[in-house]
Amino acid sequence: MTLNALPIFVKLAGRPVMLIGSGEAAEAKRRLLERAGAAIVDEAAEAALAIVAADDPEPIVARLRARGVLVNTVDRPDLCDFTLPAIVERDPVLVAVGTGGVSAGLAAAIRQKLEAELPADLGETARALQAARPELRARFPDIADRRRAIGAALAEGLGGDVVGRIGEPEAARLARFVLTSADPDDLTLRQARALAQAERVYHFPGVPTALLDRARADAPRIACTAPPEAPGPGLSVWLEIGA
Repeated sequence: MTLNALPIFVKLAGRPVMLIGSGEAAEAKRRLLERAGAAIVDEAAEAALAIVAADDPEPIVARLRARGVLVNTVDRPDLCDFTLPAIVERDPVLVAVGTGGVSAGLAAAIRQKLEAELPADLGETARALQAARPELRARFPDIADRRRAIGAALAEGLGGDVVGRIGEPEAARLARFVLTSADPDDLTLRQARALAQAERVYHFPGVPTALLDRARADAPRIACTAPPEAPGPGLSVWLEIGA
């Protein structure tokens, strides 16, 4: 399974961004760019990004793309080089929800659910972890151990005294799953969580990529014909498809 777009966070403070067009949609984009600190300019200026909110966007988009400008065109996903996600903000934490321009309404609905579920003090949690970074580096010199220890504490909850909950990293553990379906939507909650948290995924050859893609992007996928005897530190997952 390939990504139809790569989500990135771009720092726009003081940087020029073209805003072309007028009306309610253009003003909404203007407010968003102003919140990001962008310097809003017109088509005559030099900029790497542009937002177009015009009734006849095709010729404008063609001119901008010819100049190497990346374009977002309001309500025209076919004319977008990038899209603007729905945002949940818990400063300094930003959660972005995108649908590739397919449905802004769906992105907004997901954002509303996240707003209700994410703790209000999530930003404080992030700042506490930042402040504790020197202490945690000294306590866990190995970056993998440090990540596992922090991950285990965060698994107990995103708010409160996360730093105080950080204990020793999890010892080697292998979660074995014999799946009855190759459809990733049929994963149980326990299986999905294990894949999302696993340090590495061992799998029988032939397990579909769609299932392996449910694991963390940085977790190695290791094809083998039997579960490993020494899976390595932290949580590992073994996957196979049963009859």
